[in-house]
Amino acid sequence: MKQGKVLIAGVVLALAAALGYGIWQSRDRGLPEGLIQANGRLEGDAVLVAAKYPGRLETVKVHEGDMVSSGQLLATLTSDEVSARLRAARATLAAAHAQQQRAAAAASQADKDAARFADLLARGSVDRMHAEQMQLAAVSARTQNQQATEQIRQAEAVVAEASAVLQELQLKAPSGGMVSNRLREPGEMLAAGGAVVEIIDLNHLYLKVYVPENQIGKIRLGLPAQITTDAFPQHPFAATVSHIAARAEFTPKEVQTPDERVKLVYAVKLTLASNPDLRLTPGLPADAVIRWKSGVAWQAPRW
Repeated sequence: MKQGKVLIAGVVLALAAALGYGIWQSRDRGLPEGLIQANGRLEGDAVLVAAKYPGRLETVKVHEGDMVSSGQLLATLTSDEVSARLRAARATLAAAHAQQQRAAAAASQADKDAARFADLLARGSVDRMHAEQMQLAAVSARTQNQQATEQIRQAEAVVAEASAVLQELQLKAPSGGMVSNRLREPGEMLAAGGAVVEIIDLNHLYLKVYVPENQIGKIRLGLPAQITTDAFPQHPFAATVSHIAARAEFTPKEVQTPDERVKLVYAVKLTLASNPDLRLTPGLPADAVIRWKSGVAWQAPRW
């Protein structure tokens, strides 16, 4: 009899312990209905700074991890061909200016001569044929002056074009960010379109996470999320669901356990609303909580 009571008591205690453990697991390791937790690494859209024209890479002024601002000079290229074209264009422009000055002086003198002969014709001092010849000479001189002025505009256009190409050989940052890759070194020859550095805009970071197939139906675009990192565990960063993959895939290989890798998941992108003081950088591991039911209080991830 006593043994039966002891056995029953043992079973009751075991059930109570199991129930308590289950409650503890639910309380400490899971999130309430309305919240989904996930993790991943911070990423950013990369911008390649490339040469628009071919040339030899002369200097690269930044290294990986450097912070750069919009318009900052990152690298310089040289091109003997473009430099020679600019010198020739400037010489042509100087010659065109000299020619135009002579043509302008000739036109001015021709106008004076035509006016003087017209006055003499009115007085009867010269015949009409000579007066008309002077008028025709003035018209011709003005035409030559206009042609010389047009040559100046053409030469200026060539100089401007060559100068613009040289300016394009000065590679500048299209926006502020962090240099994630230095792709070329000084001395290398670059073809048109050859990339030199890669920049990530730290003001537009996102966290790519994977949501299990049985929970993806709760996720929709525009849902709010909070992202935390080991570096700032007490400071969640606001984010928004900005992309949901249309197709499922197997859990990425970086997941530790083999049984988790065979689960079907959907990639979800959480775009950060801001990055104060640019504290977050690509590559940082981060945890996220997505709220799919309004009114549910935010909680920290529990792993």
